[in-house]
Amino acid sequence: MKKIAVVLAGSGVFDGAEIHEATLTLYSIIKNGANYEIFAPNIDQHHVINHITGEEMPEKRNVMIEAARIARGKITDLANFKASDFDALIFPGGFGAAKNLSTFAFEGADCKVNLDVEKSIRAMIEQKKPIGALCIAPVLLAKILGDIKITIGQDKGTTDAVKAMGATHQDTTHGEVVVDKNYKIVTTPCYMLDANIGQIGEGANNVVKAILELA
Repeated sequence: MKKIAVVLAGSGVFDGAEIHEATLTLYSIIKNGANYEIFAPNIDQHHVINHITGEEMPEKRNVMIEAARIARGKITDLANFKASDFDALIFPGGFGAAKNLSTFAFEGADCKVNLDVEKSIRAMIEQKKPIGALCIAPVLLAKILGDIKITIGQDKGTTDAVKAMGATHQDTTHGEVVVDKNYKIVTTPCYMLDANIGQIGEGANNVVKAILELA
């Protein structure tokens, strides 16, 4: 049975991992006959957002502790990730990928990527193992690897930023995936488009299927 590592950026679209994308990725992994382990960096969130009002809240939360809500408590510090233990790696989206796993939301193409995130990606690339990324998460791969082919949907501002980081962008619609065969990278737009949960499930499932074929 193939084993996939899934990295979460917290819990909640505006300040963490997008819960639909995360959950449907986990479902798709099991549905396609593989298994998973969930990771998150043990760091503070950039900020906490009230998901009803969109306003910032005067409190601090930990990315790993928040991600454990989705993981039902079974989660591992990303600092302990070992590429040799897994067949593939997947990053669901949500603003946490651009705020907690990186600074893309604030610095665009000049962003920095969390060190443990970068280590996990580079370790998988070195071992020639596939990586999947949903929604905004492909920007992590663009920043670290540069000359790769990805999609973030059709958003021009984000497209321009990933191009500035050296990546080639391909416009996509609901459920479509882009595969970079050289690096074994699979990406899909999800909520970078005006999507519904059914379309999110389709995209997540197509990423997982493509990842397993590459693995």
